[in-house]
Amino acid sequence: MVDVRILVTGGTGALGTAVVARLRAAGEEVRVLSRRAAPDVVRGDLRTGRGVDTAVAGVDVVVHCATDYLGREAQLARTLIEAARWAGGPHLVYVSIVGVDRVPLGYYRAKLETEHLFAASGLPHTIQRATQFHGLVRTLLAGASRLPVVPVPRISFQPVDVRDVARRLAGHTLDDPAGRAPDFGGPEILSAAELAEAVAEASARRRRIVPLKVPGETFRAYADGGHLAPGHRDGEITFREYLAERADHG
Repeated sequence: MVDVRILVTGGTGALGTAVVARLRAAGEEVRVLSRRAAPDVVRGDLRTGRGVDTAVAGVDVVVHCATDYLGREAQLARTLIEAARWAGGPHLVYVSIVGVDRVPLGYYRAKLETEHLFAASGLPHTIQRATQFHGLVRTLLAGASRLPVVPVPRISFQPVDVRDVARRLAGHTLDDPAGRAPDFGGPEILSAAELAEAVAEASARRRRIVPLKVPGETFRAYADGGHLAPGHRDGEITFREYLAERADHG
């Protein structure tokens, strides 16, 4: 593909920033859509539609990194899809989560519904599921690590670095639409206890970590590994490497 013009929604968020940096480092022409005013950003709001048509106009690929944790994920997608139709049908790349069809969590259901919207849109699209980001796993465990005894669920995670996911997404922008792409997972599958120990060590806190079995349908799905992609350990940056980088940068 020649002279690809790329729009990244949510381009000022953690993943979006990494995607934009990766693409620009490769010499690609990138436009950033964000609700927040910032240098070199096209302001637009996928919740209201304001500014979205202008942002999508003339682009060949849209990497949809914007998300919503309040149940409006599908609404954002509908706004984007409608704008994309008017703009001539650019390739839409959507970032989803491994296990959205297996873990009965509200946010996961919203992501799955949104996958279906892209698949049924009639537009060229690629859906990329990824496992949990390092930052999310660290945030979930960091608060508990301040306690003298750290309770953790008896489940495992496969954390992945946003820079690794950005590398995969950047590749999709130059490839033909793939529909549902192979899952993308972190390099290691570690128990919550192992991850909590890593967080405690990185913060110089020695804590007793106690794995617990947590009841409920959602945690049963997690315990069964519904959110993991053991056959796709494609990420390169490990969780401990991520923590060490954070420590080095203060």
